[in-house]
Amino acid sequence: MSQPASQGEWPLWEVFVRSKQGIEHKHCGSLHASDAQQALRMARDVYTRRQEGVSIWVIPSAAITASDPADKESLFDPAKDKVYRHPTFFVIPDEVGHM
Repeated sequence: MSQPASQGEWPLWEVFVRSKQGIEHKHCGSLHASDAQQALRMARDVYTRRQEGVSIWVIPSAAITASDPADKESLFDPAKDKVYRHPTFFVIPDEVGHM
């Protein structure tokens, strides 16, 4: 039987919580846990103490791929030339009112 890993060796998990008022999960922090089920229980205890959450996601930090801030120009600047992505491109009828 293998020895359980010490807490310092546990993988890092990213925690996302969906609030009662929200429709999306928001990142609220990180924690170390031995597995996904323990990460869920710990996330519930740490990040939803006031019963504000309705759903929790835990994702191993090692599974996240992030862009490099140095690549910002090549990733995001090309969107500037796509005017149809800007809401000013569309004509909104007067009957619609304020959006």
